[in-house]
Amino acid sequence: MKRVAVFGNAGGGKSTLARRLAETTGLPLHPLDTIKFRPGGDEIPQEEYLALHAELLQQPKWIIDGFGCMTTLWQRLEVADTLVYLDLPLYVHAWWVTKRLIKGLWVTPEGWPEGSPMWRSTLSSYRVLWLCHRHLTPRYRAFVAQAAQDKQVFHLRTRGEIKQFLRETAKGVHE
Repeated sequence: MKRVAVFGNAGGGKSTLARRLAETTGLPLHPLDTIKFRPGGDEIPQEEYLALHAELLQQPKWIIDGFGCMTTLWQRLEVADTLVYLDLPLYVHAWWVTKRLIKGLWVTPEGWPEGSPMWRSTLSSYRVLWLCHRHLTPRYRAFVAQAAQDKQVFHLRTRGEIKQFLRETAKGVHE
């Protein structure tokens, strides 16, 4: 486990899992939202983002959390040696987006730039939920099924599986 891509639908706990995985493994964590967006929520120019992402992929070790854009998503999944796909039921993603909004009124969510516009970002997440579920989720599932032949793949479908994955990873690191 040297290059880890953590991905899935909005509100699935990607940032929390990626942070805990980085703490456990010592791998450097790169949340894409803090790369793609400036403090306050403005997006950096696409060319700048693509260049930063390309630089990240050249690094020997990383955990990259998030979506970014369609182009960089598939590049990252190809380069990663380990895929962690959070594929929870749609209602869980929706609830966790809501929970993030409520908590975000007091504290910036994990992996988000300071001063992110919570209302606008939450509305965007709600719009993305169904679109991702309908269009990307089938592609993600097909990709991880095929990638399991060549890569280490963790297709996590429940909160219990997420907890077990983190426990087993911590145990493996400390053995």
